Amino acid sequence: MSDPSMVIHVRNVGHEIAEALLQMQDVPSAVKALQFYTNVQPSIRGRNVYVQFSSHQELTTMDQNTQGRGDELHDKKRVASMIYSFYSRSNQKFSPYGHVLNQDEAFVLCSSFLLFVIYFSLLISSLLSLLSLCCSAVRLSLDSQPNRILLVTTHHMLYPITVDVLPQVFSPHGFVEKIVTFQKSAGQHLQVSLSLSLMICFQALIQYQVQQSAVAARNSLQMGNAEAIAAAFAGGLPPGISGTNYRCTLLVSNLNSDRINEDKLFNVCSLYGNIVRIKILHNKPDHALVQMGDGFQAELAVHFLKGAMLFEKRLEVNFSKHPNITTGPDTHDYLNSNLNRFNRNAAKNYRYCCSPTKMMHLSSMPQDVTEAEIVEHLEEHGPIINSKLFEMNGKQQALVLFEKEEQATEALVCKNATSLGGSTIRISFSQLQSI
Repeated sequence: MSDPSMVIHVRNVGHEIAEALLQMQDVPSAVKALQFYTNVQPSIRGRNVYVQFSSHQELTTMDQNTQGRGDELHDKKRVASMIYSFYSRSNQKFSPYGHVLNQDEAFVLCSSFLLFVIYFSLLISSLLSLLSLCCSAVRLSLDSQPNRILLVTTHHMLYPITVDVLPQVFSPHGFVEKIVTFQKSAGQHLQVSLSLSLMICFQALIQYQVQQSAVAARNSLQMGNAEAIAAAFAGGLPPGISGTNYRCTLLVSNLNSDRINEDKLFNVCSLYGNIVRIKILHNKPDHALVQMGDGFQAELAVHFLKGAMLFEKRLEVNFSKHPNITTGPDTHDYLNSNLNRFNRNAAKNYRYCCSPTKMMHLSSMPQDVTEAEIVEHLEEHGPIINSKLFEMNGKQQALVLFEKEEQATEALVCKNATSLGGSTIRISFSQLQSI
């Protein structure tokens, strides 16, 4: 045991405040306090605490790690005297052992009470934070306008969801400031304009730093995408696709830095999902970050593009350690681009996902386009073996077969979303082997 000291070390105070140091007026007062609790178990709010002499002989400053966020006790003796005087005058028995507390005992009790106040204030602070966030959600439901707070409702939960899991799902769409989780009875649903429905049976409030991030998360994670995936892959996901990936940002490396740019990278990556942002790294110009609409789309891009040849380079496509790309002057934003393919006909686009092939499919062409015009538009990228112009659902479409996959990939990257006869054409890979 440490030598007698004016400072008493109190342990097991609580979860937020594990320990505390209390300095008495002098050493005899500290000795009396410890003697008093030799045969009496001290407790704070029903929690047993343990007291002993501290190795410190005197406290010169407040230690935040051991004393929490409490205010410094400016005049310990005066406070203890006030408590002692109050109970002495009122003749109240302030101890279960039948005697009026002396000044030293009153000070120990006062210190315990102050620790309780600190603990209670932390609890109130947390409750106020929760109330503020819930009130914001209520205002959102009344205004029926997009806001930076999402209400996430999960049904038929298959796996545990915690505040550690939720950031992995929602942070790729922007900086998440707060998350509050709570449970509701089955069948109840709070109607909020930015509500999400995932295939999982509790609710959470997700507060983003900006409204745009909340809108992006809603658009990307809403139920329609899950339905489109189910419709496209009714017989099961393609081999090598787990469907459980949550990482949305890709690192594409080994690019030909002399010929690549953000729009060309968009053209090939957008075959597998909506593109949020693209950033080519200035310190590594053959590297780029590509943020996809969600984890499933990112997994498709990694699976189908890894190892593809583009501009005489074999692409390396992997998941990035960055959850999202921060908006800046060196990033290109495609979130609201009408060239994103998966905002409409998502199931059809999922169904057509494949690795680069020699065969290209062209759509959104003018009605009077000719096969010769199509060949002339694409042949600079390599020899064309065959082509076919046809009409489907009253619209002109075409198939073009290149000699090599790399040539078809280059043509897609360079010519997708270009103008042909006054129309902006769409190009994708076809799984057909011949025309």
